[in-house]
Amino acid sequence: MSESESNSDPFREEREAVERLRESRRTVDEQLRRILVGQNEAIEQLLIALFAGGHCLITGAPGLAKTLLVRTLAQLFRLEFRRIQFTPDLMPSDIVGTEILQEDENQRRHLKFVRGPIFANVILADEINRTPPKTQAALLEAMQEQQVTAAGQRLPLPRPFFVLATQNPIEMEGTYPLPEAQLDRFLFEVVVDYLEEDDEVEVVRRTTRGELPTLEPMFDAEDLAAFHKVTAGVPVGDPVVRYAVRLASASRPHRKGTPPFVDEWVSWGAGLRGAQSLIMGAKARALLYGRSHVSVDDVRALALPALRHRILPSYRAEADGISVAQIVARLVEHVPAP
Repeated sequence: MSESESNSDPFREEREAVERLRESRRTVDEQLRRILVGQNEAIEQLLIALFAGGHCLITGAPGLAKTLLVRTLAQLFRLEFRRIQFTPDLMPSDIVGTEILQEDENQRRHLKFVRGPIFANVILADEINRTPPKTQAALLEAMQEQQVTAAGQRLPLPRPFFVLATQNPIEMEGTYPLPEAQLDRFLFEVVVDYLEEDDEVEVVRRTTRGELPTLEPMFDAEDLAAFHKVTAGVPVGDPVVRYAVRLASASRPHRKGTPPFVDEWVSWGAGLRGAQSLIMGAKARALLYGRSHVSVDDVRALALPALRHRILPSYRAEADGISVAQIVARLVEHVPAP
């Protein structure tokens, strides 16, 4: 294309990027279906988080392929994957790294920093609620600042960097619930539920007849960085941004304009990161659906994964049998769309 033709079509690059992301989504779906069965909603939310550059908290009972899902995504994007099993005796140095004393060929001793497993692109923090708060806090700087402080130095982490943390909602003995400050750093909470009967039959059939097929990596870290740039540049109308802000602020009890059911059922609502997560996720969702603009439907579709870990239900809600999902659904109904 000549320079004059390029100047006459200023949105050509944007349209090509949108089409590439849409085609990428189709290819990723095809590859994932070779390994995974069902869990369409969870897969879509994880893909949106990857394209938006956010971390995810994955909640589900044991044996629902949470680890397989994360490992498969890492393989598709040719990203370095590390799994950290969180236990009550895990120390921060086990994650970040530690200094060891070495002796060189001249028998002189010096300290050498040995990097921990956190120096990878995709970190699966398995059962993160099984480790004490001191170790949980070791992830805070890494998740927020994309760096760690060790041996008196600030060390940058590989880009891109994602923390996908799992937690078991069934067993509560010997666990340490994540504090709100750390929960707020996750873009989404993705819930992996039990499969439908036909899907479960297919899983049993596949896993009992031999080895699973191998996947061919399709993208690398540079591709994902390009996707992040395109996602950040997606335009969002002011009414849609205002809608996301109102949706998050409506979850805060005892404030002007808060609906009565929130005052009754919510102890603590979503902060500013709630609205930011809604908009960033909505941008990525729009691109995955082949659109170069964000709609209210994108925000509504992500209200539950973006807000459920940021809303703390009250004792009254627990007594009335009201779940966070029900509260979020009521919020979506209550806040008028532009």
